[in-house]
Amino acid sequence: MFRPVPLARIAILRTIAYLFVPVDVLLTTPWVVQHAHVPGSLYEPLLLGRLLHLPTPGGWVEVLRWVLVAAASVAATGRLPRLLGTAVAVLYLEWMLVAFSYGKVDHDRFGFLVLLAVLPTVGAARRTDRSGSDAAGWAVAVTGIAVVATYFLSAFAKLRFGGLDWVDGATLTRAVVRRGTALSTPLLDHAWVLHVFQYVLVGVELLLSPLLLVRWRDQRITYLLVGGFYGFHVMTFLTISIVFLPHCVALLALLPLERFAVRRGKPIPQRELVPT
Repeated sequence: MFRPVPLARIAILRTIAYLFVPVDVLLTTPWVVQHAHVPGSLYEPLLLGRLLHLPTPGGWVEVLRWVLVAAASVAATGRLPRLLGTAVAVLYLEWMLVAFSYGKVDHDRFGFLVLLAVLPTVGAARRTDRSGSDAAGWAVAVTGIAVVATYFLSAFAKLRFGGLDWVDGATLTRAVVRRGTALSTPLLDHAWVLHVFQYVLVGVELLLSPLLLVRWRDQRITYLLVGGFYGFHVMTFLTISIVFLPHCVALLALLPLERFAVRRGKPIPQRELVPT
């Protein structure tokens, strides 16, 4: 859990995560602010909202949106990493509570929320700093567990609520009928392909996702696994128009992003790498 990771990875990951927040708030989840204009009776706060007695969404949601965008934009520069990082984590959590207190919760946000929560614990980090950090290692480990849990518990939920009918029924056929694309719609004439893929999907989530947490001696295995899951998300988008963007950002924590750091316009020499 505390195996050192180069601080450069945290610096790069922090920039990507904080720059994604305005993209998400303004482009992929702009509908959240509309909850301020619906009847308060429709608001059913999630457990955390009930425990903290958070207010019913109203005009303050618009303020929340722009304060969050501003805080994330400044945090992406690396300034005041603990203070601004904590502010972004708290504000984005509230944005998500407003989003999902109306009867629907997207599980692709879990890993990203955990990532935002642990980034401030590392403190200052520069993209050129290859020194190992226990705090960085813990942040990466916790994020990795959250990413794997998203896959593993997703499969568990499928079987818990859908039973074997989820994998042995017409689950993906129904998804293609509702959200099909030019790539997937022709598969309705070959429904057995979708049927088989239901088993493959659950098998990958249950059996392969935990392998993301293994420290492989050959790092190419990590590249292959992470690349495979990214390929899975691309295929999901191309077939049923669903994409887990926040989750894909959190998944980056498992890659040695420090290898892409530069110093004075040139890649950092390999001899400066700290083993991870």
